Amino acid sequence: MKKNLLSILALALVLFSCSSDENAISNETSSEALRHNHRNCASHEVHERQLKENPELAIKMNAIEEFTQNRSRDLQYRLVNGKIVIPVVVNVLYRTAAENISLAQIQSQIDVLNRDFNASNSDFANIPSVFSGVAANVGITFELDAVYRKSTKKTSWGTRDAMKKSSQGGLNPTSPSTKLNLWVCTIGGGILGYAQFPGGSLATDGVVVDSRYFGTVGTATAPYNLGRTATHEVGHWLNLRHIWGDATCGSDLVSDTPTHNTANYGIPSFPHYSTCTGNPIEMTMNFMDYTDDAGMYMFSNGQKARMLALFAAGGARNSFAQP
Repeated sequence: MKKNLLSILALALVLFSCSSDENAISNETSSEALRHNHRNCASHEVHERQLKENPELAIKMNAIEEFTQNRSRDLQYRLVNGKIVIPVVVNVLYRTAAENISLAQIQSQIDVLNRDFNASNSDFANIPSVFSGVAANVGITFELDAVYRKSTKKTSWGTRDAMKKSSQGGLNPTSPSTKLNLWVCTIGGGILGYAQFPGGSLATDGVVVDSRYFGTVGTATAPYNLGRTATHEVGHWLNLRHIWGDATCGSDLVSDTPTHNTANYGIPSFPHYSTCTGNPIEMTMNFMDYTDDAGMYMFSNGQKARMLALFAAGGARNSFAQP
């Protein structure tokens, strides 16, 4: 298997040393996504920019990673009477009536998160037998806490966190140490969404999803109309990497996910074999791949352990587990 503790510091150093222009990365990625109608998550690029702007973040992320790897080996701890409940604040920024999505559309997204993180999604039954032994019920519940709306003249917000700052026309996060903030707006550039990994500034902590790919009703647009963009991005917020490790045959720091060549798109035929060492069958139906919403429907036990480690005593999101 792959992804051991020795890769943690190397990953942080690679991310920190990246000197590519952020706009060039985003523009190239976005144009490719638009040309092929592919999923495009900007979390990795945003994270690289944050590492470049804040050298101390790489050290903090490395400490979080070491804690995560050590804590993930112990799955016996329990939190808040055995249940993790995350309050969710939804911040809607709109210029048009269509962007001012309905409460029904917002609730449909909360419902998807609860199904996907509790293995009650109907397509969970489609998991191939080769992966059924590692398919996880993460056991995290999401509850809609509040919805805030703000009219704007902006046609798009980009990926530099302007939507999270009232000083730039956006909405500041509400209680980000105890509530998951979701921003729903038009991002632009073919970006479906992006998230901030644990360890970043509380002033920008949370997840951003384009209004056209949020929830399952209203303006939700195929093939990203099943709410899986938010599932994917919340996965990042809970410290999951893309399953291909954002590199050819890269590491996602999880032991039970096969090594992927790169991102998969659409709905790949099963089995899809990797050409990486050992030629494993790729877990294309994992929420952290780039497939269409209908093509992703599982987390693994290793990913579950990684997410739950955040809520343990000393974990980066332990404040969410306090009574």
